[in-house]
Amino acid sequence: MSISETLHAIGRPLLKAQLEHPTVAGIGRGDLPEPVFRSWLEQDYLFLLDYVRVFARLAWQAPDGHLGDLVDLAHATYHDELSLHRSMSAEFGADLEGAVKGPACAAYTAFLLESAGSYGEGLAALYPCMWGYSSLGRILAENPPAEPRYRAWVDTYADPGFAALTARIGQMIDEAEPDPARARALFAEGMAHELAFWDVP
Repeated sequence: MSISETLHAIGRPLLKAQLEHPTVAGIGRGDLPEPVFRSWLEQDYLFLLDYVRVFARLAWQAPDGHLGDLVDLAHATYHDELSLHRSMSAEFGADLEGAVKGPACAAYTAFLLESAGSYGEGLAALYPCMWGYSSLGRILAENPPAEPRYRAWVDTYADPGFAALTARIGQMIDEAEPDPARARALFAEGMAHELAFWDVP
């Protein structure tokens, strides 16, 4: 198997734990209490600001064939995904400007920014976020929530365009050829951060 295929095999049981988490299950049903989602939006907004920095740090190290992908991902995250968060935050009354990182957000972003010091390892560390959300979106879209705001969240991550970006990151990991054992360890650690992130403050 390729490195990315190995990471998928590691991730599937960990993805199941995310699907069973009360926050994710509540989004899927469309009945998650608004204060919980409001808090999650604030934390994810802060996370995404650092996620853009991770893409930028990796872009600085990237081979020519990967540079455009990482610049595009940084741009799309900053302009498109953060714009979605601002829109949803207005609907839920989230305070993005006053938000402060909780422990899970702080730990996850520190892990990603440190891992991005090495190109191939940084890609493996960030992959759980894209692969995980793309997988969650696809699965939740099979029986989407009727509540329109939660349905919009599911639709965002179930979008085929997002799946294509995720697949491209997997391809880039394979092309970067990080140490397989190190890639597996970083991916598993990233998946653990993903699960912890759903325990919003």
